[in-house]
Amino acid sequence: MSYAVSDEQLNAHFKNALADAEALVKATADLGGEGLAGIRARAEESLRVLKVRAGDAQQAINYRTREAANATDAYVHEKPWEAIGVAAGMGLLIGVLVARR
Repeated sequence: MSYAVSDEQLNAHFKNALADAEALVKATADLGGEGLAGIRARAEESLRVLKVRAGDAQQAINYRTREAANATDAYVHEKPWEAIGVAAGMGLLIGVLVARR
């Protein structure tokens, strides 16, 4: 299973689905019969592909999130004082930035 779904690919599929949906809406006013059925079929296929791609992207995000959480957990268990120092430094930095506003 491939987890490589780029933002550009997902964005392109989303734009195609939207374009087909818009064409379907426009066509319903003017067309009947075969013309409408063809546009509807294209829109349904685009939406199906979009759902599959969105599901693949969600799986990739879940996988990467679990990997990052596992790596963080291992690091904190191996070097607890360094993790405390990094957390304190980040808290100080965020506090300084918030105080500026």
